[in-house]
Amino acid sequence: MRFERCRMLFGEEDFQKIQKSKILILGVGGVGSYALDCLYRSGVTDITILDYDTFDETNRNRQIGSDAVGEIKVEALEKLYPGVKTINQQMDMAWVAAFDFEPYDIVIDAADTTKVKIEVAKKCFKKLIMALGSAKRYDANKIEVASIWKTHGDALARKIRNELKKAKFDRNFTVVFSPEEDKCKEKGSCVAVTGAVGLTVCSETIKRILK
Repeated sequence: MRFERCRMLFGEEDFQKIQKSKILILGVGGVGSYALDCLYRSGVTDITILDYDTFDETNRNRQIGSDAVGEIKVEALEKLYPGVKTINQQMDMAWVAAFDFEPYDIVIDAADTTKVKIEVAKKCFKKLIMALGSAKRYDANKIEVASIWKTHGDALARKIRNELKKAKFDRNFTVVFSPEEDKCKEKGSCVAVTGAVGLTVCSETIKRILK
């Protein structure tokens, strides 16, 4: 039976909660694709994924589905994860402003653009789990989970905190981040960290569903 081991772990009542949860994943690259895989394999049946990119040869070191070079990411992932809902859409400020986040139990932000991440946080902080910088690192042991206000050693987190303070926004939301010092100047990446961040996001999502 497909989910037998999940049922053993969570118990039937909690497993039903997991199955019925409605999850939105913003960005299905190196982090988001692993969060998707983990949630799908854990029994979540209502997952919506948003991305606008096509798979590129350079994605193949870290992104699930990226052997489908040239294909639209959400379409390739829909084949791998039948039943997921897809939004092939550029996530910009206008989209965030217009989109209705209300139907979702949890919103996972695995997107790249700082301004957009900030707007998502302002709009749905109560149900948000945000992934921060995972490139330029290779030590998965450094990954932490905290409130955005308790982050340290992560340049993207610092930038987001500063912008939120300027906007006089002081609400709390959960982030997954790594204070590991950058190991390169360019966008070097290792799936040991990007994938582990995605799996940590999945774990935090399940914990929140069951809480």
